[in-house]
Amino acid sequence: MRRQHIGWVAGTAAAVLVAAGAITYAVAEDGGSDPKTPTAESADAGFARDMAVHHQQAVEMSYIVRDRTDNEEVRRLAYDIAQTQANQRGMLLGWLDLWALPKVSADPPMTWMGMGDMASGKDGALMPGMATNTELKKLQSLSGKQAEILYLQLMTGHHKGGIHMAEGCVAKCTVGVEKRLAQGMVDAQQSEIQLMAGMLKERGAKARS
Repeated sequence: MRRQHIGWVAGTAAAVLVAAGAITYAVAEDGGSDPKTPTAESADAGFARDMAVHHQQAVEMSYIVRDRTDNEEVRRLAYDIAQTQANQRGMLLGWLDLWALPKVSADPPMTWMGMGDMASGKDGALMPGMATNTELKKLQSLSGKQAEILYLQLMTGHHKGGIHMAEGCVAKCTVGVEKRLAQGMVDAQQSEIQLMAGMLKERGAKARS
């Protein structure tokens, strides 16, 4: 049943990506002359920039744990997360290119959500939910069940932070295809959080509070 669930999550993510495959073209067809093209300070651009950074760490953590465990279930989940978020990251950065907007900003992350003061950047954790450099180093030092538990805990927190940001885009972004991708992130990551809760329970652990 768990394997089928993972397959469903992966399939859902794949469907989101397939549906989003035309997004770049749809946005491109709008053209830079469209007066509704997002500005650098818009929620659309802010979400694209910040979620690209957020996703990059999820990809990094997923590839770390794939090298630290032989457990097929965890490795499959990590691979699905890495592939999905790497593809979504590419789309987010692609939109910034199409909008002729910078991929970095002088403003703190999440300023577009009115939460710039929460992005401290302490020990590498640029946004809520992101792992610190210390936590990443610890993940790299562990193996087997210990690595699996820490990965599942870190990724659960990471997903919660990502969901909060994606919900911000659903509420504030103006580009329809981006709002729909953000909602797809919310749905898929909520499902993965439930899946990871079960995997943690099987290992005698639970998500961090």
